[in-house]
Amino acid sequence: MSLILRWLLDLTARFARTLDWPLLAALLALMGIGLAVLYSAGGQSMSLVIAQGGRFAVGLGALWALSRVSPAQLRNWTPLVFGLSLVPLLAVLFIGTGKHGSHWINLGVFYFQPAELLKLSLPMMAAWYLNSRPLPPRLDTVLVAVAIIAVPTGLILLQPDFGTAMLVATSGAFALYLSGLPWWWFGMAFAGVAAVAPVAWFWLLKPYQKDRILTFLDPESDPLGTGWNIIQSKIAIGAGGLSGKGWGQGSQSHLNYIPEHTTDFIFAVLSEEFGWIGVAVVLALYMFVVGRCLWIAAGARDGYSRLLAGSLGLAFCVYVIVNGGMIAGLLPVVGVPMPLLSYGGTSAVSLLAGLGVVMAVRVHRPVHAR
Repeated sequence: MSLILRWLLDLTARFARTLDWPLLAALLALMGIGLAVLYSAGGQSMSLVIAQGGRFAVGLGALWALSRVSPAQLRNWTPLVFGLSLVPLLAVLFIGTGKHGSHWINLGVFYFQPAELLKLSLPMMAAWYLNSRPLPPRLDTVLVAVAIIAVPTGLILLQPDFGTAMLVATSGAFALYLSGLPWWWFGMAFAGVAAVAPVAWFWLLKPYQKDRILTFLDPESDPLGTGWNIIQSKIAIGAGGLSGKGWGQGSQSHLNYIPEHTTDFIFAVLSEEFGWIGVAVVLALYMFVVGRCLWIAAGARDGYSRLLAGSLGLAFCVYVIVNGGMIAGLLPVVGVPMPLLSYGGTSAVSLLAGLGVVMAVRVHRPVHAR
């Protein structure tokens, strides 16, 4: 009996050493809040909660598995992982399905979104390449890194999925920033994007994408059409006040005024039912996750780990900002989910897998830096 107990204690200790418990606690809190809000937003549907809980379980399994992989092993696997992640990204252009293009692959049991894989594999590849070159990067290094970022970003734009393409490109750009690239490089890139914006407007953007931009600039111009989403979302946020209407009492979502209230606009449901207090708690948890990732990156044992953990942490922050700005009418609607709150499988699993990589950086750094 004592041998069994000793074995269980040893197993528990080894399991505990592969996880960063403060980060995990914040993630579990966000997942719990997400399931509670989903239950309300989905009309008190337990099937939605169970389905999302199952996805979280898969994501947590991926998190734990990746937290056990040393960054050195991960660095060796990076080119292969990146190459393999491009295969379904190409396949979705031919066999994919979606409301406005080809975003998903129907695997029978569930729908798989290949672009989500690049939220992890692209920063891995950018960190791998930059770590193998002198830093701060020279012009030739920057150009190759930009090409690495541009290939998957371009494939995602072909779907077309502007929101995910922007997030994927941002995760790679953060690796460049953390490698020591001066700010003026990013200023030049922004100026270049602004210069080609007229070309994109007339020849690249789809009609629905143009409608989203015009609606962002003036949602009242079509309040019953393209402006409906933002207007109703802002009404829900304002109706929540300080403490909210109460769990399950949000009229905007329960009367189906808020579109996509279980996915892209679920943060508006949270705002209406839990008010500013609930929003502040969730934002504090998000900022803790970002801060913890950056703290782990700062103590990383090598350049690859530092670039990767830092990029994933900053990218997580961008996901929150983009979705929050979208539902508040501060940014155009681009179909970006709120991390661990919005209903969805591929995004939740890929996000948790990425944070498992961050935990691996924490676990495998030198003892004196812990």
